[in-house]
Amino acid sequence: MSGLLALLDDVAAIAKIAASSVDDVVGQAVKASAKASGALIDDAAVTPKYLHGFSPARELPIVWQITRGSLRNKLIVLLPAALLLSTFAPWAITPLLMVGGAYLCFEGAEKVVHIFMPHHGPDAKAAAASPEDPLHLEKEKVEGAIKTDFILSAEIMTIVLAEIPESNIWLEAATLAAAGAGITILVYGSVALIVKADDIGLLMAEGGRFSSTRAVGRAIVKGMPGFLKTLTLVGTAAMLWVGGSIVVHGLEVLGFSWLGHQIHDLAVAAGHAVPQAEGAVEWIAKAAMDGVFGVALGIVLIPFAKTIFTPLWNAVTSIGKSKAQPEA
Repeated sequence: MSGLLALLDDVAAIAKIAASSVDDVVGQAVKASAKASGALIDDAAVTPKYLHGFSPARELPIVWQITRGSLRNKLIVLLPAALLLSTFAPWAITPLLMVGGAYLCFEGAEKVVHIFMPHHGPDAKAAAASPEDPLHLEKEKVEGAIKTDFILSAEIMTIVLAEIPESNIWLEAATLAAAGAGITILVYGSVALIVKADDIGLLMAEGGRFSSTRAVGRAIVKGMPGFLKTLTLVGTAAMLWVGGSIVVHGLEVLGFSWLGHQIHDLAVAAGHAVPQAEGAVEWIAKAAMDGVFGVALGIVLIPFAKTIFTPLWNAVTSIGKSKAQPEA
């Protein structure tokens, strides 16, 4: 009897440890995911453009294909790479974060430049000039979205990895997996709601039993274009803020702390100027200055990206495509 009680006591202790580990994984995953907010908002803002031109019946299947690709990116490719990085080259995490932050700054600055100097790229002209087979076009759009997701997912997973406290490899793996899966569900669940909002609003406007239901439906239909524009602007601002803050913090970690100290001192001074809301003003001022730095860095990077990195990326992906195609 005493042996049975001892066994039950051990089982209870193990259950408590397991429950504590689960709590740790969930808590760390949520906390680390919050740090990746800029990339998350941009992911949700960017993805709906890949659904433009498709029939409503194909929208959710396409979102599901992109979701599966995103999970594959995060859990099969990037999670093992992040664990190897954490185990064998932790010194590389900060430089890689800075590279990802610089990429966010480049993407955000390019969108800002596009607002003031709109242009139509060659892809848009080619698509307008020659309509493609719908299935082939859908496949190309999904592949393009998954490639874009891979870059953003790499940034997200690196940010999450940097935020996880030092622990054993299994807890890190579980936290990364929980954060990766949760982020993917949150982002693409939101995308699914966004792309179907028009249909839901139209259904409510035309078939609603109550006048209030029909009014809400009409408001949704009328408000979606403005909402999408707002989402894009918020996503761009978040990219620049997060990207700029990552680079500034990385410079501080590497020993170049002048810029970070200047931003901190100016933000503190702004907070002291409004004592009624000191904390909020200080945070807003710091975020704004990080964002301005992000714009400046991104604008500097645009010519390098267009003349060096984009041609190199196109060359690498074209080699991959040619290898994947069967010989005639």
